[in-house]
Amino acid sequence: MEKYILSIDQGTTSTRAILFNHKGELVNCVSKEVKCLFPRSGWVESDAVEIWLSVLDVVTSVMVRQNIQPDSIDSIGITNQRETTVIWDKKTGMPVYNAIIWQSRQSADICDKYADNKELIHKKTGLLINPYFSASKIRFILDNIENGQERAEKGELMFGTIDSWIIYKFTNNLVHATDVSNASRTMLFNINTLSWDDELCNLFNIPKCMLPEVKQSSDDYGLVTFFSGNDVHIRGVAGDQQAALFGQICFEPGESKNTYGTGCFMLLNTGKKPVFSNQGLLTTIAWQLNGETTYAIEGSVFIGGAVVQWLRDELHMISDSAESETMALSCHSHGVYVVPAFTGLGTPYWDDDARGAVFGLTRGTNNRVFVRASLESIAYQCKDVYEAFKKEIKFPLKSLKVDGGATANHYLMQFQSDILNCDIILPKCLQTTALGAAYLAGLNSGYYKNLDEVKHVHCIDCKYVPQMDKSEVDKLYKGWKTAIKATRVFKN
Repeated sequence: MEKYILSIDQGTTSTRAILFNHKGELVNCVSKEVKCLFPRSGWVESDAVEIWLSVLDVVTSVMVRQNIQPDSIDSIGITNQRETTVIWDKKTGMPVYNAIIWQSRQSADICDKYADNKELIHKKTGLLINPYFSASKIRFILDNIENGQERAEKGELMFGTIDSWIIYKFTNNLVHATDVSNASRTMLFNINTLSWDDELCNLFNIPKCMLPEVKQSSDDYGLVTFFSGNDVHIRGVAGDQQAALFGQICFEPGESKNTYGTGCFMLLNTGKKPVFSNQGLLTTIAWQLNGETTYAIEGSVFIGGAVVQWLRDELHMISDSAESETMALSCHSHGVYVVPAFTGLGTPYWDDDARGAVFGLTRGTNNRVFVRASLESIAYQCKDVYEAFKKEIKFPLKSLKVDGGATANHYLMQFQSDILNCDIILPKCLQTTALGAAYLAGLNSGYYKNLDEVKHVHCIDCKYVPQMDKSEVDKLYKGWKTAIKATRVFKN
């Protein structure tokens, strides 16, 4: 009987259940939309119960579609939207507040109170003080429910990122755990000692008793009681971007991946020691496997594929995403630069006040030129992150492995290769986040013997090789940096 790995990818707006075979091939996939709630401007929440029910729905559906029984499941891997925060009642197992999504800014005022502690927090966690991370979200919930602090101190409340929430429900409220990659995004976990940090917990006044046990990314997280009478365990857990790094088999220092979604997230494996950045990069734990911890540095581009949606939905310059490639190939950008800083600029600038701008317009600028310049802006922003990587590490950068929806745009991928002057490698399976969780689960169960076997089954679809002269690259990138400088000067 053929065995599969069941991978659950719980994202911001959808939940997926994916079956992978031993070759790392996607056998079947079911997706279900999850609603985001916007109770106030800048607030983003979700119903944690709806998230859990969506997991049950897609798991059941994918097994029915594939016509398999639970005994065909070797193990389960979970990957999740990071930083999103759930607090639930230990006795009832029910959330005491909506899940606060990673995007939400509702705890910004709380973060402002800790501005003087930024060096301490960075040194211990590798993170910047920001409502993006979980600590201020926990504090917000405890401050906004009845007797929140008292209940937490009595051990009545439990905190978890989405992985912890799913694990807890899957194991019938028996296992309260997370993995090191998710823990490293809470702003409470010391990435040097690999433990919840007493000083940080005291700083935010968060009782340690409400925090989950921290386990390896490839580990036994318990029996899934949903499959009654069957010995199916959760054996792999990682935050989405770290899972994608693993799914792209970036196992060696210097190997990097970039996910082109709404935004872009670029991670680079830095090996067994954390690299603390002076270039606006985040330091994070990539995964822990066989007792060894691997670290990464991470850069964020706020507006990636979202710029194509903007061209389609707001400017009506294209009817679908594919049309952007056709238009870009029909012209030249002619010195036009689009800076899509709609919600500020990410790495390495971290400028929340910057807003979008366009430079270099002439009488001959038309919609095709504008579309091409918009696509190029994605690649330029990713180059900003890549250049920050080069300043931080002492070993040579290797090729960039890519995934996400925008990788379907051949023009963008070729331009990215040109502007970075490196090979761009596209995998056969683009669901690399779920694939990474599957690999981690399979390594713990024995489905895969070791990393070499994982490397052997991993398949590459195509490679983009740089074709542009260095002088042209330098000229184009100099123009981009000028546009960035001008954008940051002009503020309302």
